[in-house]
Amino acid sequence: MDRLHSMRAFVRVIDAGSFAGAAREMNQSPAVVTRLVADLEEHLGARLINRTTRRLALTDIGEAYLERTRAILTEVEEAEALASSATSEPRGHLRVLAPPAFAVHQLAKHLPAFHEQYPKVTIELAAPGPVEGMDEAFDVTILSVARRPLDGDFVARRLARSEVIACAAPAYLDRRGRPQHPGELSGHDAMLPSFLREVSFVRGLFGDADDDAPGGETVSIATARPLLGTTHIDLLYAAALHGLGIAGLPSFVAEDALREGALERVLPEWRLFDATLYAAMPTRKHVPARTRVFVDFLLKAFGGEDRDPWLIAAGCETGKRQ
Repeated sequence: MDRLHSMRAFVRVIDAGSFAGAAREMNQSPAVVTRLVADLEEHLGARLINRTTRRLALTDIGEAYLERTRAILTEVEEAEALASSATSEPRGHLRVLAPPAFAVHQLAKHLPAFHEQYPKVTIELAAPGPVEGMDEAFDVTILSVARRPLDGDFVARRLARSEVIACAAPAYLDRRGRPQHPGELSGHDAMLPSFLREVSFVRGLFGDADDDAPGGETVSIATARPLLGTTHIDLLYAAALHGLGIAGLPSFVAEDALREGALERVLPEWRLFDATLYAAMPTRKHVPARTRVFVDFLLKAFGGEDRDPWLIAAGCETGKRQ
């Protein structure tokens, strides 16, 4: 029995939540993955996973073994990274976790350039929903952090800052008018996350309102039931493109449409809020070359500074007259 292979299969089963999911990730049949875990249990003389028709559950010894196994596999990866650090070409499989909107609107369009530079690095990109924190099951986690400090035992590199701004299709604004102040939005069709009961617009450049700088101003508006309420950012984006109303969108989502004129920034002197994007990695002694070059690539692509590269690229940064 290849002990390390069986241990990796065990960890993948737990991370994927099923033998079938682990099999897909490992490019193996479910029967092979099931056999690997069964062989491991037989070798240990202990059951690690309780299997039912509906779900998998770790046994007490399985929970303890999983923690130690993760540590062992990390040490193996670090040893391999140390041994291969002198090689000229990064290679291997990279697991990345990202918020869906950032994966679709930013990572996807940059991956061809990354693949051209590093053709021997394969990527598994997971984007199941909001990312609350760094996940040790992944080599790189993309975090979007607003109004709170980073917290956790991990290494994070800032990629950029993104503002959430109001946008609408030019045809909608031609028909309904272009508001000059947030107070005028009550006469417009709004599209917002369904959980919001109030939105606050901040006037001026980043930090003005927080630092009481001259010109800083915040206007809070109670939201009645919006024309479209949803937690799906891409649904807000698509509805705005088709002229349904004014939507609040992250700049990294709206960038291409703003540059092409398919969307227009509304209230260009105001923003809703800011979030800082980070590439986070588990704290390790030796970072694999494939992880290092991927994070360096993202830093180069997005600038790594405390500013919004997407609004700058679209020529509509906050405070700039349109």
